[in-house]
Amino acid sequence: MNSRLIPIFDSKDFQKKLDALIDMALKEDIGERDHTSVACIPAKNKAEGRLLVKTDGIIAGIEVAKRIFKKLDKKITLDTFFKDGDEVRKGDIAFIVDGNARALHTAERLVLNIMQRMSGIATMAHHLTKLCEGTKTKILDTRKTTPGIRLLEKWAVSIGGGVNHRWGLYDMILIKDNHIHCSGGVKSAIKNAHAYLKQTKKKLEIEIEVRDFNELNQVLEMGGVQRILLDNFSPADISKAVKIIKGKYKTEASGGITESNLRKYALTGVDFISVGALTHSVTSLDLSLKIYPLE
Repeated sequence: MNSRLIPIFDSKDFQKKLDALIDMALKEDIGERDHTSVACIPAKNKAEGRLLVKTDGIIAGIEVAKRIFKKLDKKITLDTFFKDGDEVRKGDIAFIVDGNARALHTAERLVLNIMQRMSGIATMAHHLTKLCEGTKTKILDTRKTTPGIRLLEKWAVSIGGGVNHRWGLYDMILIKDNHIHCSGGVKSAIKNAHAYLKQTKKKLEIEIEVRDFNELNQVLEMGGVQRILLDNFSPADISKAVKIIKGKYKTEASGGITESNLRKYALTGVDFISVGALTHSVTSLDLSLKIYPLE
C-alpha cells in the first residue's frame, strides 16, 4: 500500500510546523550536548545505520527520519527500501543510513520514537480500514492525540488509509453534549453557532452530536448542520438513524465501537466511524536502529 500524498502534508505551513517540531524534539533530547556520543566516538568517524523491522505492519515516518538525520549531518545519505504506507514484515530493513557516527547515535532514539509511534498508528488505521472494505464507511481520527505531536499522529492515520477529522478547535464547529447542556438545548446550540458564524463571518462546517432519537429529531427539525454524530447508538439504531437522515446530512458513529463490532457499524451505511483509540491507545510498531562502524 503506497502512501497517499494529501495536499495538507505537502503544504509549506505543514513543513514549517514539522521542522519546528523536530527542532523542539532534538533540543529536548540533546540539551547542551550528546555527552555519551562525543565522549566515546571520535568526531570524524563514519557509521552505517540499519532500520530493522521486528513486527509486521505499515511503516510510517521515513520522511520524518530523513529530516532528522539531515538536521544533524547534512552529508548523511539514506537509501530507502520502502515508502511511508508500505506493508513491512518482520526481518525487513526499511532503510540504510550512512554518515557521521556521532550524528547517527544522536538521532537514533528520536527517529525510533517517532517511527514506532507513527507506524503503530498507521498499522491500526490500515487494519480498521480493511475491516470496512466493501462498505462506504471511512475511518476517522479524533482530537485524542498526544499534545505537541498531533501533526505526526494525524499524518500517520492518513498514511494508514484513515481520514483526518478536524485538526483542532479552530477549523470546525463540533457541538457535543457539554456544549448542548450549556447552550440550553440542541436547538439553542445550533442557533448560537449560526449567530456566531454570521457575526465573525467565518465559514466553518457544523457537526452536532446526538445521544438519542429525541435529540436527532430536534436536529432534523432545526437543520443548519452538515454532519450528525450518533453517539453510543447500537448498530440497529445507527441503521435506523442513517435511513432517517439519508440525503440530508453526513453521518458519523462514535462510542462503544470496538475492533470486534466495527464491521457491524460499517454495514449500517454510516459515512464515518471515529475511533479515538487510533491515537490514544495504539501499540507502537517494534523497530530497531542498529549502527555499525565504517572503516
